[in-house]
Amino acid sequence: MPTTSRRERAREERRELILRTARELAEADGWDAVTTRRLAEAVDYSQPVLYGHFKNMNAIADAVALQGIAEMTDVLRRARESGGLRALAHAYLDYAADHPAVYEAMFVRPTALSFGTPDSPAALKSAFDQFIAAVEPAADPETLAEVLWSSLHGQATLNRTGRLRPTHTRARADVLVSHLSGNFPALSDD
Repeated sequence: MPTTSRRERAREERRELILRTARELAEADGWDAVTTRRLAEAVDYSQPVLYGHFKNMNAIADAVALQGIAEMTDVLRRARESGGLRALAHAYLDYAADHPAVYEAMFVRPTALSFGTPDSPAALKSAFDQFIAAVEPAADPETLAEVLWSSLHGQATLNRTGRLRPTHTRARADVLVSHLSGNFPALSDD
């Protein structure tokens, strides 16, 4: 493996600083507050330096989304391996609640990322594989995984916007898992 040049390392460090700062600003004040001007000031680089790394703010949000998806994949994998489908469902909702701006970049904001296609980034495929692994050996695990994910996404989105009772987040996830397990006995955590 060739040694990374100092210039390449510095470029990667700037890129990571930009992403970390965008993420922090978005978590603190929402994505509408993350502008190239504000971000440039926060990282102490000029706007042209930002554009040297990212085409526009949407590209920055997409990069944050990919980071979040990689993080979520690890969270889902650990939860699924230790506690099955129920633990995966709770971990998903917890991640969405703990990282609302990152979750928004991942699954709410408009994006150039391709979902559900052969061109989808590897990080997206790895995350979705956790849902498939949680519902196998169902007859059509991919479709069932889509239903699970979309159900959890709906809950996460409605939870975040205060449209569901905050005291029943776990209960709703448990009903979903119980329903899936009841209709697909092979999924039962018992």
